Amino acid sequence: MASLTAVTPYASVLLADNPGPMTLDGTRSYVLRAPGAGSAVVVDPGPDDEAHVRALADAGPVELVLVTHRHADHTAGARRLHELTGAPVRAADPAYCHDGEPLHGGEPIEAAGLRIEVLATPGHTADSVSFDVTTPAGPPVVLTGDTVLGEGTTVVAEPDGSLRDYLASLDVLEQPGDGVQALPGHGPVIGDLGDRVRQYRAHRLERLEQVRSALRSLGVETPDGGAPVADDLADRVVSLVYADVDPSVRDAARQSVVAQLAYLFAAG
Repeated sequence: MASLTAVTPYASVLLADNPGPMTLDGTRSYVLRAPGAGSAVVVDPGPDDEAHVRALADAGPVELVLVTHRHADHTAGARRLHELTGAPVRAADPAYCHDGEPLHGGEPIEAAGLRIEVLATPGHTADSVSFDVTTPAGPPVVLTGDTVLGEGTTVVAEPDGSLRDYLASLDVLEQPGDGVQALPGHGPVIGDLGDRVRQYRAHRLERLEQVRSALRSLGVETPDGGAPVADDLADRVVSLVYADVDPSVRDAARQSVVAQLAYLFAAG
């Protein structure tokens, strides 16, 4: 079982024991608390793992639990953490709240001696949010969930995800992220979020151009008006654009291609 590790003067991380192709070395749960504060905020309780959830509860007292998005590796432990601590769980999607109100973009939260601004950053999922955290005790930090990862790239899967929304969310994160550390849901701390966002955007635009090229080679036009994408087209594009991808992440590559095709076909 991993132990809680400090990553900033007011943030510690607990790594869940759920490594895999989509979770990297595991899901990261964060405990936030300004120096001297009598309580803590937990961001992303992680999977339904009793040892992991109890370690988060023991780091308390926990006054609030926040969720970046609905995926089970971030939320499955939320109900149990609520039972152990009594802390309300708040997420953008009401289905993942427990005795707490849904989160709203632009909302300021004061807790554990911190100011936490909710940033609506949909794209990875429709309910994805990030948290811009500030305190007089140290430099700001942004918690990005799965919108920006510590390594690799994020899966954008239709219909819950949207590439159009995702690109807009990168714009949202770029300005507050310039020169600022980010704490991702997977992978190591990001030293400069603004720089990583620009890398992400360049990568997405490069992939879109590769998909356009693949469509041309297949003799497929991107019609006006958002015409539906043929069922087998994504597989044909994956074979061209992601020919060397590891089989363990081929399904993720296909999901990304479906999102890219939806974006291109909607644009015409």
